[in-house]
This record gives sequence, structure tokens and C-alpha cells, in this order.
Amino acid sequence: MTIANAGGDAAAQWAAIDREHAAHTDAALAMGGPAKLAKLRERGLLNARERIERLADPGSFLEFGLFAQSARPENRERSPADGKLSGLARVDGREIAIVSNDFTVMGASSSTVNGRKIGHVKDLATRRGLPMVFLGESTGARMPDVMGARGIGAGDRPTQYRRMRETPWVSAVLGHCYGSSSWYAALSDYVVMRKGAVMAVSSVKLTSMAISEAMEPEDLGGWRMHADVTGMVDAVVDSDEEAMDAVRRFLSYLPSHHRQTPPAGPKPAQAPDGMRIRDLLKLERTKVYDMRRVIEAFIDPGSMLELKQRFAKNMITALARIDGRVVGLIANNPLHKGGAIDVPACEKATSFMVLCDSFNVPLVFLVDQPGFLIGIEGERQGAIGRVMNWMNALSLVTVPKISLIVRKTYGQAVLNMGGGGNADVVLMWPSAEINFMDPRHAVTIVHGVKQEDDPQRYAELLAQMSHDTSAYEMASAYNGHMVILPEQTRDTLGRLLDGLALGLTDGVGEHLMRTWPTSY
Repeated sequence: MTIANAGGDAAAQWAAIDREHAAHTDAALAMGGPAKLAKLRERGLLNARERIERLADPGSFLEFGLFAQSARPENRERSPADGKLSGLARVDGREIAIVSNDFTVMGASSSTVNGRKIGHVKDLATRRGLPMVFLGESTGARMPDVMGARGIGAGDRPTQYRRMRETPWVSAVLGHCYGSSSWYAALSDYVVMRKGAVMAVSSVKLTSMAISEAMEPEDLGGWRMHADVTGMVDAVVDSDEEAMDAVRRFLSYLPSHHRQTPPAGPKPAQAPDGMRIRDLLKLERTKVYDMRRVIEAFIDPGSMLELKQRFAKNMITALARIDGRVVGLIANNPLHKGGAIDVPACEKATSFMVLCDSFNVPLVFLVDQPGFLIGIEGERQGAIGRVMNWMNALSLVTVPKISLIVRKTYGQAVLNMGGGGNADVVLMWPSAEINFMDPRHAVTIVHGVKQEDDPQRYAELLAQMSHDTSAYEMASAYNGHMVILPEQTRDTLGRLLDGLALGLTDGVGEHLMRTWPTSY
């Protein structure tokens, strides 16, 4: 309708236009209809629009494509917004780009139209320096649209799944996620998954048909699978509301784009008691403790955001703050596998280095490890390649790297954890021990002597193998730069971050790993 053919005077013409606009708007906002929306409420779930409202600052969502519909004429009336909501919003006052899948509309299946919507906001996010948020839930590609050679062969989007890490990407897995919603989750820097959601390449029905075997959705791609086994999920939550809160919190640690430094937080009113470390740390190398508790004794209270907490528990990767400044922490955790580094731990540490270097987050390594976890299973998983991937990534990191040797550090892993010139500064507590391997093993390997066979000879050789392994020996050769007391850690790290984190480039790194694949 136009003003010219609406009939009557101008006021009547505008009234007709207003009615038509309101009708289109109401139809689009109705989503999949009252019945489907009611079912979501009965299950305690938010719909696609409510998820945006929970995440974004009130009234800040600016929607693109509200009136988009399926390209197929027979589906136009049943495809409001074509099943995917997109636009700009603000989170804590900062602009983001967002896509929220509406499962009530044709299962939020991917089509040519809503594919253009996603491509548009992704392009805006990249060019204008905005974080990208995907609220995922989708049945996958829309059929029959993609069936046949014309459907599956259409399009020319060779960069659709390219990550150059110009801006942070965050995904929330909030229902059945197949096809593109799972692809974007795999490409994201942070993934939160609600319990009960499923993420897989294809649906349970299609997968069961393909392998002629019945299966449960949880077994195919539930939260335990991705949090514990694949490591694709960084955090697991119980509700949609908690998922939105997790997305908001993660974004608070990262800059809007790769040319900014992370936003500073407020300095705590009271610093943690560093003397607690003396009680938490076990000086005997064979005793275990939880490195998380040690970390909490020197960072800003309540500031630790751990990524992939359930995956590779022998390695901690976390964002935190020291006097309000964001840092990335990579720490061995003796509580699990004695802190030994296995293949999953290598992958976890490497992907975290990529995240921190891409978005200008200084890295701090906390070292207490007996070496790499060796064995047939590790070799079958390609341990050699994973160790070298880590070393290659470490050599490409251009943000400040600080390594703190807490207790023991042995073998090649000394280098992986920042020793041997692989960190800008190496700190040591007096409890540090540096060696090629555990002296107890070295005695048996080199001399063939076991403690149970010849205790006296074993003790003599153990003393030889344990010689010159202290923090002070390391410092005397200037292979380590400072020996500090545990309670001095917070102040020392704060001072180093002041001195190293800005430099010639105002805290912005070179981003040499911006295309490194971390979707495993």
C-alpha cells in the first residue's frame, strides 16, 4: 500500500498505513504462536525474544529483519522473522551483535533468507568491532529447500565459517543444536550449554538411521559429552537465565575487538590474604592440593572465571583480575593426575593461549607438573604433535607471558609452561624444584637401582640426582629472574603487568594466531 492509493484524506491514509504496519509487526512478534510459546513456559524455558531481553540492557535491542520470511511462497505466513532474530544490542553499555534462534518457527531451520540475516550481522560485527553472540537452537538445514543439486550446491560463501578473531564470539547452546547452530558454537571463543540441550552434527533420528542403532540424545551430544569428553563446552548451567548471565560475565573480561585491551574492573576494597598460600601449598612433591585455592589467594576476590572446568581437570585455564586488570591463567592442578600433562590438557592450554593472544589478555603460567603423561593411549592420541602444537602456539604469543614455578617442574614440559626463555619473566617460589625428571625415577632409569633392593645406594644416588635443582640454583644461572615469597605474588604480578602489558603497542598484540583452529 502507498499513500497515493490508500484513498481518502492524508490522515485516513496514514491510519491505514499504521494498521498495516501494526498487523505485520504483530504477526512477526507472534513467533510460532501462543501454543508453542506456552509449551516453552511450561518447561521453564525462555523463548528467543526473552533470551535477548535477559541478556541485553533494557530496551537496547535493535532488530534487523523483523519482517523476513521464507523464500518459498507456501511457507511465508508460517515463518515470522524466518526463525532467526538478529540485530544489535547493548550488554553493560557495550554494543554487541546478536542472533537468537527461534525454535518455535520451523525449528529455527537454516534457509537462504535467515542465512542472509546471520551473514549481515556477522559482517557488521567484524567491520564495526562488535562481539558476536549466538543463542543456538536449530534443527539444521531447512528441507526441502536444500534437497537436490540446486539446493545443496547453491550459494558462494567460502568465508562463512572463517574465524579471523577480529571480535569475540560467544555461543549459548539452549536446545537441540544441529547444523549451523552447532558449527557456530564450535567456532566460538566461549560456549555455555544448558543441561538438557543437545549439540551434534545431525539429529538423533538421522544419526540413528545412518548407523542403524538407536541412541539417546544425551549420549549423542549432551552436556556431559561436551563438557567432560570433547571439551567443546566451557560452562554448564541449569537454566536459560543462567546461560545469559554466563554470556554477560564472559564478555565483561574481553574487549569489543582485537585492537582494544580488555576492560578494567574496579580494584577490590580489600586484597586477599597472600599468607594463606603457605597453608594451601603442600611442600612435599608427592602430596596433592587444589591449585584453584592457591590462585584465589592472590587474584581479586571472586574474579576467577574458569573455562572448560570439567574437561582436562589436570589443567586450569581461567580469566581473572589482579587489581582490576584482566589476566589469563594456565595452571597445572596436582589435585588431578598429579598435575601431569596429557593430550586433552595440551589442547585446552593451546586453545586458551589463542583466545588470550587474540584479545590482548596477558598470560600467567602457574607451574607444578611432573612432566607429560606418557603411555600407549597418549601416543595414539598424537601426544607428540599436541606437545609441539603447544610450543608453536607459545612461540607465537605476543601478549606478556609470566611463568611462576610453584613447586616441581620436569622435562620438556618445563618449556611448555614458560621456562627456557618461553616467558618474558620467570618467577619462582622457594619451594620450586626444576629438573629433567623426577629424581626418584632418574635413579632407577640411569643406574638401575630400586629403593626396595638397595636403600642405602638408592639414597646416595637420589641425593646426586636431586642436586642443583632449587629455585636459587635456577636464579644463579639466570634461568629464572626472581625468587619471591608466596605472599609477594599478587604485588609482584601487579607490578609486572604494569611494566609489561602496555609497552610500545599500548597493550595490543600482533595476533599471530588469529586463524588458529580451536574447534575440537
